[in-house]
Amino acid sequence: MTENWLERIKWTADGLVPAIAQDADSGRVLMMAWMNRESLQRTVECGEAVYWSRSRQQLWHKGETSGNTQKVRRIRLDCDADVLLLDIEQIGGIACHTGRQSCFFAELRDGEWITVDPVLKDPREMYGA
Repeated sequence: MTENWLERIKWTADGLVPAIAQDADSGRVLMMAWMNRESLQRTVECGEAVYWSRSRQQLWHKGETSGNTQKVRRIRLDCDADVLLLDIEQIGGIACHTGRQSCFFAELRDGEWITVDPVLKDPREMYGA
């Protein structure tokens, strides 16, 4: 595979592209993260999601600590070539560091954010105290 496919992506000024992880079976959006060229290349090579952590300024192999890895079934690029969609199989059923299935667990109701999804596993069990 040539690396020309990377050139089609419209990277941000700091070399990133937003990546949405979606459950390949249910279609539920699980999380959004950032990727740089290296993380996207590694994702393609290993078949599991690797992101770029802006806060830590380093590559982040999803699930390396928690065990909740993401097997990538398909990667799609949007019409503007500036957002990636990863169809994934979420190993362990937990995508969010809060221990929930999805990072999108708060819903706006009557002007307030209400938590609508339960914690499936205590984050302290996944990451330590």
